[in-house]
Amino acid sequence: MKISFNSHSKKSLAIRIAAASVFTVAMVTPAVGADSLPPAPIKLIAPTAIPNVAPLPFTGVRAAKFTTSTTMPNLLVNPSTGYVGNAVTISGAGLPANVTLDLTWSTLSPTWVADIQPNTVNYMGYSFADKYSVTMTTVTTDATGAFTFKTKVPEDFGGIHDIYAIQSGVAIAHGGFQMGRGFSMSPKSGPIGTPITVTYTGMGGSLYTAGAAAYWDNHFAGEMQSMWTRGTAKVILRASGAVGDHVLEVKNALQTAYLNVIQSPIPYTNSGTGIFKVTKDAGLLPAKIIYPTAMDATVTARTMLTTVGLDPASKAVATLSTSSGTILTKTTLNVTGLSTTGTHQIVWATVVGNRVNCTGVCWAYDALPVATVDVTGTSFTKELTIPDNLGGWHVLQVKKGDLIEAQIPFYLKQSILPFLDKAGKVIGMGIAKADLSTAPDVIARGQSGAASNTFKAGEEFTISLKGVGWTQFDNTQAVTYDNSFVGYGCGFNSNGYVVIHLRATGAPGTHIIDLHPVMYTNQPSFSDTPYGMMPVLTSDRDFPALALGYQIPSYQFSITVTK
Repeated sequence: MKISFNSHSKKSLAIRIAAASVFTVAMVTPAVGADSLPPAPIKLIAPTAIPNVAPLPFTGVRAAKFTTSTTMPNLLVNPSTGYVGNAVTISGAGLPANVTLDLTWSTLSPTWVADIQPNTVNYMGYSFADKYSVTMTTVTTDATGAFTFKTKVPEDFGGIHDIYAIQSGVAIAHGGFQMGRGFSMSPKSGPIGTPITVTYTGMGGSLYTAGAAAYWDNHFAGEMQSMWTRGTAKVILRASGAVGDHVLEVKNALQTAYLNVIQSPIPYTNSGTGIFKVTKDAGLLPAKIIYPTAMDATVTARTMLTTVGLDPASKAVATLSTSSGTILTKTTLNVTGLSTTGTHQIVWATVVGNRVNCTGVCWAYDALPVATVDVTGTSFTKELTIPDNLGGWHVLQVKKGDLIEAQIPFYLKQSILPFLDKAGKVIGMGIAKADLSTAPDVIARGQSGAASNTFKAGEEFTISLKGVGWTQFDNTQAVTYDNSFVGYGCGFNSNGYVVIHLRATGAPGTHIIDLHPVMYTNQPSFSDTPYGMMPVLTSDRDFPALALGYQIPSYQFSITVTK
């Protein structure tokens, strides 16, 4: 069937062109390069709403600082290696008789680091510096100076944990426990597309121990981190491939797998393996977009929110009926306390530019017109339509001339582009045949053609998204085809409209395509930014942008391949 491509795309393109010509003199600020401000990295604080995060181990109380000696008796820890949940016994002997001692367990609180600028957010790596001990329990020695304490290995970061016996602020005995990585998966069978929950415990808190990589039949599906989840990563992969057994494996990784880890300085970062049996091909699955849980940001800064251009005399306050949504969302702006009257412009503060060959002025502030309003009193209410634009944090600004009288942030969420027939009925979500002609209207829609989920082997097809962002956290979506990472698409240069080109491959039947967020580390690039440019499978619970109030989704698609 011949379709009309989602009708708002042409209108939004016209709006952008008009904005560029009409509002050249109404830029939010003068043109600013991406690297105009020196990086000011900050350690991010994890949101409290991240699901299933284990508390600090044992008592959860940080131990007071204590001194240690180069020589002290050893505590017997049996066994001295193991996994989360294992039973362990700690014993001491030859210590002072009939005294109370604090037992402590060493741990840490690693976190992500970001540079938050007025017109972007940069990924700046990690921090593993916050190391400390928590109190396990108190014990009392007997008349011979001995004690025994039985417990279980807590859910915590993997690697070596120091255990001390403390008397009056001085460590008088020392032991240690080495935690390995535990693996589980559920279910273990099902049709193509079955969601498989993988739980991987005991991930570490240092550069080479904090990452893991998931593999499906030796194909790299994505990476996992646990900075904010105390060493436990929980991800979902979808079953793909022929009917029969498939190998799902999680391995230690800085990005992709470290394949001779047993010969490394961190041999305890073991892999985990499970067998999943694909039982049948049950056919196509609906396209799905999966946002992380909405969380209160721990960083107050918002891109586009600045005092530059703000009327110093303004006391106006703006509120929105809806402060987040996808493109074309309706929201009502209410402004009170205005001291200016007459015609006011309402604009959408955004940026234009790209990251390719980004060495000078890479992008600049811009303002898209949203509405005008005639103010006769001190307040007004106006329904607005959010533009078809870049995703992420933007600001709606009420301007009198060149001065901002009121402003308020809005978060534009990513979405799947729907395809419509001539009557406006949705006939496809995201996936279409590729139209490789070079007509201007075809190029404008990224060479995406007629909606379809069925393709011959070798045929080119597209996946279309809206509202992709421009920061180093939401600029990019990584693509896996049957759990194999094949590349990525970026949304900056195309104002958030991403059309990804792929080819249908594999045996006839259903094939699975997933998209995941990426920590962008290309231009502008910074040192010490590992784990970049790969699909992040843990983006719903351990991803820097969560601290900034971002809801960067993952996507699920499927196609049918025919002969």
